Amino acid sequence: MKRFLCAFLILLAGSLILPGCKKFLNVTPIDNLSGNNYWQSKKDVEAFTLGIYNQFRENTLSTPYFATTGDLRCSPAVMTPGLGRTYITYIATNDLRSLLNNTDPYYSDLFHYVNLTKWTGWYKMIQSANILYVQAGTVTALSDADKKQYRAEAVFLRNLAYLFLVRQFGDVPYYTKAYNQDALPRMPMVQVLNNCIADMMAVKNDLPWTYDDPSLVGIRAMRGGADALLMHLNMWAAGFDDANKTKYYTAVDNLGAEIMGNNSYALLPLSRSKEIFKGRTKESLFEVLRSLNYGEYSTGDYLYNTFTDMVLHYPHKPVKSITKSYIYYNSKFITKLYPLNAPDKRATTWFDPATLYATDGSWELLKFVNIFAAEGEDVLPDDDLMVFRLPDAILLRAEAQAELGNDAAAQTTLNVVRARAEANPVTDIGKDLKDDIWYERARELMGEGHYYYDLVRTKKVLDKEYCYHPIPVEDFKAGAWAWPIDKSALVNNPYITLNSFWQ
Repeated sequence: MKRFLCAFLILLAGSLILPGCKKFLNVTPIDNLSGNNYWQSKKDVEAFTLGIYNQFRENTLSTPYFATTGDLRCSPAVMTPGLGRTYITYIATNDLRSLLNNTDPYYSDLFHYVNLTKWTGWYKMIQSANILYVQAGTVTALSDADKKQYRAEAVFLRNLAYLFLVRQFGDVPYYTKAYNQDALPRMPMVQVLNNCIADMMAVKNDLPWTYDDPSLVGIRAMRGGADALLMHLNMWAAGFDDANKTKYYTAVDNLGAEIMGNNSYALLPLSRSKEIFKGRTKESLFEVLRSLNYGEYSTGDYLYNTFTDMVLHYPHKPVKSITKSYIYYNSKFITKLYPLNAPDKRATTWFDPATLYATDGSWELLKFVNIFAAEGEDVLPDDDLMVFRLPDAILLRAEAQAELGNDAAAQTTLNVVRARAEANPVTDIGKDLKDDIWYERARELMGEGHYYYDLVRTKKVLDKEYCYHPIPVEDFKAGAWAWPIDKSALVNNPYITLNSFWQ
């Protein structure tokens, strides 16, 4: 842990000076410090804050979180025959019972899907953020501006955790009390979301739009990341609170205007895709730091737990015998995204045009191909994992504008993303425009963990026109869209109920 934190601090500081690492390793560990000798300096606050970012990183990288919960579930992804990855079919067809009882050797050794049913890591993150919010205000060595920024980071991190929790489990316990030990019931999801929105709105302006130090851009909370988080909180609430959806859509439109109106953020040419997905560019609003350069994969903890592993083969995996990707996408779906003879630079930049429509495993998604070293299959591309990227926020704004009936504005906003791809501008209105925005999100954000969540919040997961493995309406109402909750949540908490559909 010390070695990892050292490497992480080096990355954050943009420094490769070894004496700094050695000095850090001599610091007394946080868990050995009492209240009397901790929370005394900015260094104390910074170390504690970095620990919360690391908890988020652990939550999303120690399991195949993004690929499973966001990309592959109910998706048009198809398991390439002969490669033995049956878990992919279970995820795509929403057969979580079979997934969690799978005996596939590839699954049991390398993937920790059962941990996706446990919310402990998220509540560790929330509890730490609650503590940071209180304690940062007591450190006299901090300036008033620093106190505000650290507290705003604390609020961002706890509400980020709540967004991930509600999208995964629905109703969840909610608290903001530091050192909470009370047993709490699950709060209705919409109430949690509204609490988070109010909480985030109160402090978001205390975050910087960006950082002068380029190594911090995107991996520390910024104003654009806070706005993007708020956009997702509002859009998820709109999907489950029909009576108030106009309020949520209006908020998303306004938040999108803030992001698009600030020159701290910009879309980069697709020719710079390697930079975009390596991270820390003007296109990044928030991301999870990854780097092979510091040996963080040496234990195998983070191997295979990304979408990237499933969509590449030789030569993008440095083993000649790996000639097929583990998955490919249904060719009808790919044709819908990239019609023949329709201009779109993403089709030629993020894919090999010769295999774009292939169904034999030769298909690849080449968005994430930054490779630091070649030491067998286990060295995968080390791009950062994008949590919120500028096109995501732009397209959420376009969706909100279309839902508000402002088709002209929605067209203009949507075409910002399409113009970057040198694709034809959209001129549709009404339902056709909403469909255009839906497919643009599927096109632009493939592999970034949004597809399934978009299906659920828009209820398109019920409709075979959009969902290749739709959930029946009654099953959806019973909670089939959410994940099972592990029985460990019942320990010492008599108020908790599990997700009934999966019992």
